[in-house]
Amino acid sequence: MDLQYPIGKFTWNRTGEGLLSTEEERQQWIGEIEATPTWLKLAVEGLTEAQLDTPYRPGGWTVRQVVHHLPDSHLNAYTRFRLAMTEDEPTIKPYKEALWAQLDDARTAPAGISITLLTALHQRWVMLMRSMKPQDFARAIQHPELGRVVLEKYVAMYAWHGKHHVTHVTGLRQRSGWKAASA
Repeated sequence: MDLQYPIGKFTWNRTGEGLLSTEEERQQWIGEIEATPTWLKLAVEGLTEAQLDTPYRPGGWTVRQVVHHLPDSHLNAYTRFRLAMTEDEPTIKPYKEALWAQLDDARTAPAGISITLLTALHQRWVMLMRSMKPQDFARAIQHPELGRVVLEKYVAMYAWHGKHHVTHVTGLRQRSGWKAASA
């Protein structure tokens, strides 16, 4: 099993003009984004401080850093959505996620703070996405490293991103024999 990419790397093999996904696919991705805070809360429920400070893989972030990374990343994505909805293909500023994960709050803050933040953030984000017309998902941002990125791809990517990091935690929990919170 690939510990860094336990559900595989994100792929987007769609090319062409206009919308490249179906309404059903977009609604599925939005539902997964909506569920991510609950999945994360269940994944870390009952973990000790020492367990939260355990890397999910050799050389990887700790569980705590993963928990704090999700709202950091998804807040940037939410902002990019809002920019794309209100501007014509705005150029966004990337952030250095590895350095953000090394900041003191990402290394030491209680996990519950970021789960609360992620929950509220996803409520707003899902509300925004569910209010969007199908053609809105063809709106785009200009990413300095990735080029033009349409919102429909972002929806798919962040649905994957949440599952990707929750699986880091649940995979570590399983490999380490840590009792599941619901057990």
